[in-house]
Parts: sequence; C-alpha cells; structure tokens
Amino acid sequence: MAKTSKTRIKAAAVAVDVPQNREAAAAAIAAVGSASRNLQRISAEMNDALAEIKEAYEREAEPFRREIEAHTEGLRVFAEANRAALTNNYKVKTVALTTGELVWRMNPPSVRLVDTEENVIAACEAAGHREFVRYTPTLNRDAIKADPDAAAGIAGLRIGQSEAFVVVPFEAELAEVAA
Repeated sequence: MAKTSKTRIKAAAVAVDVPQNREAAAAAIAAVGSASRNLQRISAEMNDALAEIKEAYEREAEPFRREIEAHTEGLRVFAEANRAALTNNYKVKTVALTTGELVWRMNPPSVRLVDTEENVIAACEAAGHREFVRYTPTLNRDAIKADPDAAAGIAGLRIGQSEAFVVVPFEAELAEVAA
C-alpha cells in the first residue's frame, strides 16, 4: 500500500508589537491616532478628487442630457398628435420605427397621502376599512432591556451584552471660522 501524506496548513501567527509598559502603550495609542489622521486625510483627498472628477463628467454630459430631453419631448408631441395612426386606432401600445420604438405604458397604481398618515388611518377605520391598515406586532426591545428580569423566563429570548475594546487617541477639532 502506498502511503498518503496529509498536508496540514497552519495560518501564520500575526506579528504584533505588544507594549510592555504604560509608556509603550501611550506611544502605541499615539501611533494609532497618527495613522487614523493619515487615513482620514487620504480619504478626504480621495473624496475631493472624486468630486472634481464627477463634476467634470457631469458638465461634459449635461449637453447630451438636454439634447435627449429635447428630442424626447419632440417625439412625445409627435406621437400624441399621431397616436391613432401610429397605434392602428389604439390597438397597440408599441410602435416600431427603423431606429427604435415609441411605447405607451401604464404605470403601476400608486397611493399618495394628501393628509397626515394618522388622519388617513383614522378615516379608514371610521369608514370600516380596517383591511387598509397594517397592524404588525413587533417586539419592544427597549422595554425588554429596561426589565431584563421579567424577560428572562420567555422562551426564545436572550439578552446579551458584550464588552468591546476601543482605542481612543486624543484629538482636537479645528474651530470653524464663520464666513
């Protein structure tokens, strides 16, 4: 019989500098703060560059948007004026031309409120149309957290809490100057 060897791959341990005293820990926090500020600086520069690029392309695209809008409006006026002839007396909703199609579509119905939602709900209930109002029970998590002893005996419910380790380097914000 031939022996088969199993290859076992172990992940390399991550090499980290572990501070050995308070001064080294303070220096590590300072390094985190410096790296964090550099990261924020790079992110801000990236966002500035992206904004400039987007603005340049938007300016370049604007004449084409206006051209599309003008042609579309002209086609709409033509199509409405000639709709009966184009649609074979309104029998079809799509007209095929050599370079594309003109299409009439019914948009799906939408519900718009002309009063506050509370007033509309009250009006639906007063008119006997409770089916128009959704009543969805949801757990009140704030009440559960406020009384964890009462919630402890409920099956399927567990209140959890974990501890997080956070490094917060000292930073000062620049004062904003009113223009």
